[in-house]
Amino acid sequence: MSLRQQLNDAMKDAMKAKDAKRLATLRLVLAALKDRDIAARTEDSRELLGDDEILTLLAKMIKQREESAAAYDAGNRPELAAGERAEIAVIRDFMPRQMDEAETTAAIKAVIADVGASSIKDMGKVMAALKERHAGQMDFSKASAATKAALSG
Repeated sequence: MSLRQQLNDAMKDAMKAKDAKRLATLRLVLAALKDRDIAARTEDSRELLGDDEILTLLAKMIKQREESAAAYDAGNRPELAAGERAEIAVIRDFMPRQMDEAETTAAIKAVIADVGASSIKDMGKVMAALKERHAGQMDFSKASAATKAALSG
């Protein structure tokens, strides 16, 4: 079952269960997905986003909410931060399990070996391969720093 279908089914289940917070979050995700679908349209193609692009969108939404929660914590608004974290939990239900630091390092080393990267000039190739193979499974900002360190050291 596609990720899009899982999101739609989860929204229907939340409606039936009268789970207002989950329903609101899922509607927000589906609205963002629809916006992205519309933006990706061309005159020739009406294709919808694939699962890997949806995972990228979900990761971006999680990152936005983490930043908002941190800002609310800094502003002494714990109730708003808790709301953001509740949305993060709902969105994470649709993401694959995140790789820990050791798994990320191993994946980076494997990709470096696979693409034959030898210097920092090859960082773009390595990051592209990581994003292709591990979409939604790692934090690519941290992976970028680790890749840079591996290629320069």
